[in-house]
Amino acid sequence: MEKSRKTFVNKVDQMLAAASSMHRDELLFSYKGILYPAAVYSPEVFQALESFEARSDDVILAGYPKTGTNWLSQILSDLVAISQKKTPGSESSVKAEEVEELPYLEVGDAEKYERMSKYPSPRFMVTHLRPENLPKSIFKNRVKILLLIRNPKDVATSLYHFYNDVTTLPSYETWDDFFTDFVAKKTAWGSYFEYLSEWNKYADQENIMTITYEEVKENPALAVKTIATFFGIPLTEEELQLVVERCSFQSMKKNSEKTHGEFGNVLFRKGCVGDWKNLFTEDQSKKIDNAFEEHMAGTKLGKKLKYDLYCKA
Repeated sequence: MEKSRKTFVNKVDQMLAAASSMHRDELLFSYKGILYPAAVYSPEVFQALESFEARSDDVILAGYPKTGTNWLSQILSDLVAISQKKTPGSESSVKAEEVEELPYLEVGDAEKYERMSKYPSPRFMVTHLRPENLPKSIFKNRVKILLLIRNPKDVATSLYHFYNDVTTLPSYETWDDFFTDFVAKKTAWGSYFEYLSEWNKYADQENIMTITYEEVKENPALAVKTIATFFGIPLTEEELQLVVERCSFQSMKKNSEKTHGEFGNVLFRKGCVGDWKNLFTEDQSKKIDNAFEEHMAGTKLGKKLKYDLYCKA
């Protein structure tokens, strides 16, 4: 196993182990009105993050949990490796300086950002945070951000399974119980509709590109090509095919134990569109429809989601 992946897996395993000894009521904490998993995040790191100095050539992936951020992380990591004239997946594509860090900007320790200041460009990072909770330097320096969104019913469905499969989050006895908390903003990372609404304020900026889970699923090659163009990374046809092959759900699930340890089985569950139809009642479906109308109807991100296509039975 690549040294960096081994370090990544060890850190994830430590978080899972820490959470397994915590009481259900201790698993989440609130920071600026939003709940987060206590074994993964900390107020001290959030505070330290505020002074993080972003570079204009950083590569950032932003997405609410279970919108496909691990999938797109694979694509972007490979593209960054190609931009550095390295072969994705090879030992040479691993930067020794980045061995100790997790890719999530807001996860780690408070000294993480001092270490990151010594990394060569381009630095790749992922975030689940809303724009108002990100360091101001990201927007001041006009860092390019790939914003990943997914239809809200599949997000809720995937998040429910995630809650019940991972020790860092409190499990639910029934889907109905989870759904009630999801719409009441009582689940980790806060309201998905508020997340979308906040990011919609930035959707017209040239340094932000929005892509949906569904369009990547429909045409991975086109998605990879579009993302590479946005970040200014030239690709040969051979490199394009390599990235597409490595980012397929089947390939990532097959390699998940090597890349993510035991956590891999949780992350790569189905990778499909429309799984919400297996859980949602008609009443629950209408509640999400109403929430979408209230928060996202007529907005740029709302149109991008193609709600009627993916969220109407």
